[in-house]
Amino acid sequence: MSRPQQITVLGATGSIGLSTLDVIARHPERYQVFALSGYSRLAELLALCVRHSPQFVVVPEVEPARRLQDDLRAAGLSTRVLVGEEGLCRIASDPAVDAVMAAIVGAAGLRPTLAAVEAGKKILLANKEALVMSGALFMQAVRKSGSVLLPIDSEHNAIFQCMPGNFAQGLEAVGVRRILLTASGGPFRQTPMAELAHVSPAQACAHPNWSMGRKISVDSASMMNKGLELIEACWLFDARPSQVEVVIHPQSVIHSLVDYVDGSVLAQLGNPDMRTPIANALAWPERIDSGVAPLDLFAVARLDFEAPDEDRFPCLRLARQAAEAGNSAPAMLNAANEVAVAAFLDERVRYPEIASIIEEVLNLEPVVPVDDLDAVFTADAKARLLAEQWLSRHGR
Repeated sequence: MSRPQQITVLGATGSIGLSTLDVIARHPERYQVFALSGYSRLAELLALCVRHSPQFVVVPEVEPARRLQDDLRAAGLSTRVLVGEEGLCRIASDPAVDAVMAAIVGAAGLRPTLAAVEAGKKILLANKEALVMSGALFMQAVRKSGSVLLPIDSEHNAIFQCMPGNFAQGLEAVGVRRILLTASGGPFRQTPMAELAHVSPAQACAHPNWSMGRKISVDSASMMNKGLELIEACWLFDARPSQVEVVIHPQSVIHSLVDYVDGSVLAQLGNPDMRTPIANALAWPERIDSGVAPLDLFAVARLDFEAPDEDRFPCLRLARQAAEAGNSAPAMLNAANEVAVAAFLDERVRYPEIASIIEEVLNLEPVVPVDDLDAVFTADAKARLLAEQWLSRHGR
């Protein structure tokens, strides 16, 4: 290898970003940080810049950018601070960049991730919402640019590892019967239904197996995260929604499975640590050390499976309906969920009302074709407006 690969990390201060930087730091001969982005944790972002010396760092607003630039100079760094979406798109598409970790949460990650795709970069996709919102447009851009798209969600990375190399020919053509997408069931898998109206944001964020950000933790509790992953799997692996089955697996040791027509079922197992799929995607098609401890099957001792209860997890039902409807429905689903989860985290709505808000938005707004990015963001904006109107109407 003549030089280290140059890596941009979008969403560097989140759990995926930090895990990515941990893996990169273990292999300085292979990888070098080119650019970082962060949202509000400026002190943490400064510390990451001091440690990794990127050429660029991006923050959302001008005034924090000025303060960060002063702090970087005081630390003796030549790192240049860029601002906003324009800055994100620049560090995602810079000619010097080899690979982009797309780990910005939610719709905000769509444009910079697409900029990286259009520039033909190797994309490590942790921002599932980008693909959920603009699936057909996103995959069309991948094919046009020749970009390499590698999934980072532990489930999709597991499926990727269990698929034959020529899976792009179609599931039937490569003998795949179905994809089994595993889910932990989150913190409320066995909570009495009557108690769900009174659970707190702190309880929803207390995932039994994974350490994640607050928004994705709530999505995991409601299983909306799994619904978004179902939609993502359809686009990544050219599958119909009926070919993707969700299986609750509380131990989070089997990360997903692929069922073949000959009766073979291939599974990818490992400890619940995001450094495994990150290392897999960074080094693909090679393998590198991720820092993750070996799986101790004797300590695990048992593997349990159960079907998800859609009365307990209505968000999963809504996501499957959006996947089947296609067009603008997934973008509206995602937007309504982002508004509803933010309101729940602010303690403005109760946990079951997350699904109520999403269902009302999907019922009120007709599904329309999305032929370009403007149509995607129009659907997103309409869904957000309807969700906010629900909150206003209910005095929230």
